[in-house]
Order: sequence, then structure tokens, then C-alpha cells
Amino acid sequence: MARRSPTAHRAKSRKTAKSSRPILANRLLEISDLEVAYGDVGALWGVSLHVDPGTIVALVGANGAGKTTLLRTVSGLLKPKAGDIHLSGQSIIGKAPEAIASMGIAHVPEGRGLFRQMTVLENLELGAFQSNARPRTKELLEKAYTLFPRLKERAQQKAGSLSGGEQQMLAIARATMSEPSLLILDEPSLGLSPLVVQQMFALIQTLHGQGVTILLVEQNIHQALKVADYAFVLQTGSLAMQGTGADLIADPEIQKAYMGVLE
Repeated sequence: MARRSPTAHRAKSRKTAKSSRPILANRLLEISDLEVAYGDVGALWGVSLHVDPGTIVALVGANGAGKTTLLRTVSGLLKPKAGDIHLSGQSIIGKAPEAIASMGIAHVPEGRGLFRQMTVLENLELGAFQSNARPRTKELLEKAYTLFPRLKERAQQKAGSLSGGEQQMLAIARATMSEPSLLILDEPSLGLSPLVVQQMFALIQTLHGQGVTILLVEQNIHQALKVADYAFVLQTGSLAMQGTGADLIADPEIQKAYMGVLE
């Protein structure tokens, strides 16, 4: 029988009593017993997870597991049936998406959410919409161009004319213009060539090296776990497993279920 990773933790079943753990002051994001439904159809059941400052946390699982639903709930785009979400110790449940964004969350959605008929520069300038960022737009642009030099070359091009990889770079660069405390990335490698995928993950690691805290949803589970400090595995709306990226990538169950490794 395959040996289980000793430090990858299996989550409790849905029927487990709700946790009463305190919200830790040093946690950047704390999600507690979250339940979300689309009408009468449940999507998340009792999900609890956390993101500590300065880390990359990966949220992985099969299609339909509830990953994007969780991100949309954190950003205020969906309202939960139960549970709580704290950002830097403050509950954000019930707040409008723009209010949550002003508190420091920048969400790069699957599909990128760019204004395709606007130029690269105009899209970037929109990213500096927060009052603390607007006076520093020029400085933040130069910082973005240093990290994404190709965007400087394309500054006057329409966003819709960029390649898939360039559009993803633009979406991430626009999010960094608000200097978020938490950067949420939903499927950043989706639809990209293998070479560009490697570049995208190198970029994520560069952002992390600059002190950006990242919550990452990614269908390329092997790559996600390679860069993650910690990871949570969702399975049909419930938390199935958690552990460090290194522990989960070595776990036989993860290898078999998500990486095509045969027993």
C-alpha cells in the first residue's frame, strides 16, 4: 500500500462540528466554516483555510470542486450562506466588492477581465484606482514596466490585440497597480503554451520574492504545489487535505488523483 505523506493533513468530513478556533491576529486571510450555494445547489460546505502574510497559498482540486466559487466569495462577488471571512482580523462578510478591493484584495479572475478595446496603458492606469495609489500612478507604472518589460513595448496597443501570455501579464500587472495586501490569481496559466506557463510561474515567484502575498487557484497542480508554501485541496465543495506544497506534491494520493501517477 502506498505510504501517505506524514505531514499532509486529511480534512474532517462535512458532518464534523463547526470549529470554534479564534481568528489569529497574524493571519492575513482567515476563512471559517464557509458555506456557499447557487440557489438550492450547494457549492461549498464548511470550508476553513488561511493565508499568512508573505506566503503563496495554492487552492487545488478537480474542475467543479468549488475553487472559483471560494475566490468569488472572498472578493464579495458571492454571498455565503454561513461562515466568516476575515482580512487582517476584520470581517469582510457583507461588504461590497469595491469595499473589499479598497481593503487590499486584488482579484485576477479566470478570463483576465481586461478592457480589450482600451490600450495596455489605460488598463494599467485603471489598476491604480485606490485613493492611496492614484497619486503614485507614474511610479507604479514604472514598477510594473520593470517587472513586465513587454508591456512597456505594447503600452499603446489595444489589450485585445495581445497574445494570451501578454494578456495574462497585463491582468496581473494591473492588479499590482493597487499595491494589494493579497493578490488572488484564478487559473493564471489556463490556455497558455508550456513555455509561457513556465514564464508565468517564474513571474509568480518573482512577485512573491518582492513580498506579495498570493492566493493561487491553478489547474496545473504540479506547478502550483512547486511554488506554494502551503496548499489546500478541495473535493466536491469540501476541504479534503492540506499541507505544505512539498508534502502534498510527494503525497501518493495527490500524485494518483491529480498528476496521473499510477500505483
